[in-house]
Amino acid sequence: MTQRKRSILPKPGKSRQQAMAITHPNAAGIDIGSASHYVAVPPDRDDNPVREFPSFTIDLNALADWLRDCGVDTVAMESTGVYWIPLFELLESRGFTVHLVNARHVKNVSGRKSDVLDCQWLQQLMTFGLLSGAFRPADSVCVLRSLWRQRAMLLRGQGRQVQHMQKALTQMNIQLANVISDVAGTTGQKILRAIVAGERDGKVLAAMKNGHIHASADDIAKSLQGNWRIEHLFALDQALSMFDFIGTQLAQCDTAIELQMKGMQVHAGAPETAKRRSRARNAPRFDLRAQLFKMCGVDLTRIDGIDVTTALTVISETGADMSRFPTVGHFTSWLGLCPGTKITGGKVMNSKTKRVVNRAAQALRLAAAALRSSQSALGAYFRRMCSRMDKPKAVTAAAHKLARLIYTMLTKGEEYTDQGQDYFEERYRERVMHHLAKKAEKMGMKLVAAEEMA
Repeated sequence: MTQRKRSILPKPGKSRQQAMAITHPNAAGIDIGSASHYVAVPPDRDDNPVREFPSFTIDLNALADWLRDCGVDTVAMESTGVYWIPLFELLESRGFTVHLVNARHVKNVSGRKSDVLDCQWLQQLMTFGLLSGAFRPADSVCVLRSLWRQRAMLLRGQGRQVQHMQKALTQMNIQLANVISDVAGTTGQKILRAIVAGERDGKVLAAMKNGHIHASADDIAKSLQGNWRIEHLFALDQALSMFDFIGTQLAQCDTAIELQMKGMQVHAGAPETAKRRSRARNAPRFDLRAQLFKMCGVDLTRIDGIDVTTALTVISETGADMSRFPTVGHFTSWLGLCPGTKITGGKVMNSKTKRVVNRAAQALRLAAAALRSSQSALGAYFRRMCSRMDKPKAVTAAAHKLARLIYTMLTKGEEYTDQGQDYFEERYRERVMHHLAKKAEKMGMKLVAAEEMA
């Protein structure tokens, strides 16, 4: 007797919405815009359940009051850019549970796109618990993150002024960049400021070179023979002035970052003396390593490839509290460093990492690439990955490993100890020998070392 297949469709007269469980009955949806926001509440809460509010502060307060009058406690909002930040912070301060959702996860029905429909769609999805909010760290971490991003922006601006200096020199046929690697260094800055002050004698300028410069004084003097056109000298003077001004702003930014980090200290003591490393280029002038230790309770710079600037970049984006990430897999997935899981019919179709714009992940990738010449276990791991796959994938794999180490240190409070390159190679050899022995056993053979056969 043939068994009748059981239908999985809802019974007649029962809508699909009724078949789904309601998890947030008091949810609202907001479609964020630059000039106004469209807000939708449950239809039974108001005669006009969809309203438009301008983006002025007084109107945002009126929006929050209306949501409170409608009995809303959970809000889902969709936005791009930074238009959502004022409303998010206001609603959060008023006691609402606010979720900033990914626009890719809330695509509406094709052909029915409008602001009104978008906010209603958000409200419906949030009601049935089909949306999850994006990660946003604690408010103190947000302050530190903004300051550190501001500092990165200033460094990029200072780098552009160095390019303007080099352009002005090239237009005057001053070939200083061919004998000095960095015109923003001590020697380069002395020579450029002397040129702006009116000095034109190449020998006098060459005498300003530092002892670490490999080029001879004669070569430097020869490179400083140019046409000295007035418009290019003016551009050089302007670039130097802007370079100095940004340097002043960087000093102020470093002071603000140090004060913010001191207010976030939760651990006492100081990190142990680390192995000698060169000072990170463009790092803040204060003792950043000690401040990071007092924030995290562990010294993240003990991990090979992680310097103080990389550690602060990660901590400023995530904070030292990893409780928002249940597992290390959640953390690496948020960073966009773990393999993808595109599986169809039991077959892995694609395992590429997802595309995300994440400053912490970018910093970890740069740190992973620096492991190329490291004589450590992580350096050996990175070189092993490079031998198995192309360079970008190897960098991502090493960055993934660095992220796992950071998560483990922050959650368990344990310091990282490098076992060395030889330890990694020996462990790799043992794994290979183990798999070869099992393979030989399955084929009815025995793996014998060459020394035993001799």
